[in-house]
Amino acid sequence: MQSGRFAPSPSADLHIGNLRTAALAWLFARSTGRRFLIRVEDLDDRTSPDIAAGQVADLAAIGVTWDEPPERQTAHEGRYHEVVDDLTARGLTFECFCSRKDILSAPRAPHAPEGAYPGTCRDLTDAERSERRASADRPPALRLRSDVTAFTVTDLLHGEYTGLVDDFVLRRFDGVPAYNLAVVVDDAAQHVDQVVRGDDLLSSSPRQAYLATLLGHLPPTYAHVPLAVNAEGKRLAKRDGAVTLAELGVEHALTLIASSLGYSATTLDGMLGEFEPGCLPRQPWVYRPS
Repeated sequence: MQSGRFAPSPSADLHIGNLRTAALAWLFARSTGRRFLIRVEDLDDRTSPDIAAGQVADLAAIGVTWDEPPERQTAHEGRYHEVVDDLTARGLTFECFCSRKDILSAPRAPHAPEGAYPGTCRDLTDAERSERRASADRPPALRLRSDVTAFTVTDLLHGEYTGLVDDFVLRRFDGVPAYNLAVVVDDAAQHVDQVVRGDDLLSSSPRQAYLATLLGHLPPTYAHVPLAVNAEGKRLAKRDGAVTLAELGVEHALTLIASSLGYSATTLDGMLGEFEPGCLPRQPWVYRPS
């Protein structure tokens, strides 16, 4: 029951770059005989059910098909907490009282990227932890106690990629499961073994693949595809003009997607006949509204 998926967060309407990535995820899955799933990643309180419904409708409009009803993360939050409880019982978590500002201002190891967790709360004594808990103005986050500093994944477009694995957050201070936890738990629960998404998430893959192995799962096959950017090389946004399906229209959006991939067909079924992963563009697609 091998599956691919597209998993948008319903915080804004899908733009043409999102639709292009969804199309590619569908093409990768269907070309390899996999099922295709839609997952609504709505754990964040900035998301909206109305936007989620609009995203699903837009995907259907461009020809994306799926094999099970779209699944919402908020429908099964218990599965994340069960995994966190299990990791905690195994001694693989710790409470963290650091703010984002604390982490950014703390000394970090040479070559560690900005924002990498410096280990501030990892080895607190019981007394220190109790003192922090008593004086903190909010509950602590829960972090993974990682046994490695890096992990290597294999990507269909990027080859072997080795990236940082720090003590990343599993559950936020507000009790919400963190993205890096939820995505791993969901992919395992839905039998997703192929993850196609934007290459801005490539650096997250080593953390997620490492966590998957801790949970006894095989990491999925990854394919991180180039993003759509504006003329300045930045991610698409509303300021870049007509970028949503409502603004572009289905026919024009599909024509843009096909052109960006070098295809003559302007339907997803037609593109499937031309799909060759090894021939995909490796550079960002520069979107210029007509």
